[in-house]
Amino acid sequence: MTFEPAPETVSLEIVGMVHDGGDTVVLLAPQEKAFWTEFSTSAEYSDGGADPLDRYSKRVIRKLAQDWGGQAVFPSDGPPYPPFIAWALDSDEAWSSPVGLLVHKRQGLWLSFRGAVRIPRLLTLPEPARSPCSYCIGPCITACPVMAFAGGSYDVAACKAHLETPEGAECYQGCKVRRACPISQSYGRLEAQSEFHMKAFHPK
Repeated sequence: MTFEPAPETVSLEIVGMVHDGGDTVVLLAPQEKAFWTEFSTSAEYSDGGADPLDRYSKRVIRKLAQDWGGQAVFPSDGPPYPPFIAWALDSDEAWSSPVGLLVHKRQGLWLSFRGAVRIPRLLTLPEPARSPCSYCIGPCITACPVMAFAGGSYDVAACKAHLETPEGAECYQGCKVRRACPISQSYGRLEAQSEFHMKAFHPK
């Protein structure tokens, strides 16, 4: 089967496939820059309801799952929650970076999962890729102004405290750690999308 998103789901791309039992799990992430264009003009974005991004993602991924004859799966399903990180690592298209965040072969540190489709059969998987971190000098390691990712863990309190300072305003254009990744820089994430996520994480 060829996996080509329907017009309603052109904003998504496949970022990994993995066998899970007798099924194939197809991982889906935003496809820049189409994703922000589609989402920011959607009914969910403008209707004033809660969790617009999750509602948009569920609508388009459920439609895609129907088209593919599979079942939609989302990170928020649970508890127990689907093992998206384990699936990503098993796909050989994403790896743990020096700062602990997942890095993807095309998306770099911008990788974020909107959902997945579970196909009830074993499909041929892509050839394993090589982690970009294996040949990178690691600019992400020192990119955070408050070293919130020091030691591979994430200091949420330090990050949010910095966002409340004048110097933290620049981080609303996108996390400096994520932006420092050379793969991220070539991917084309729009500042408007990064600001949307940052405001949801810590409203100004």
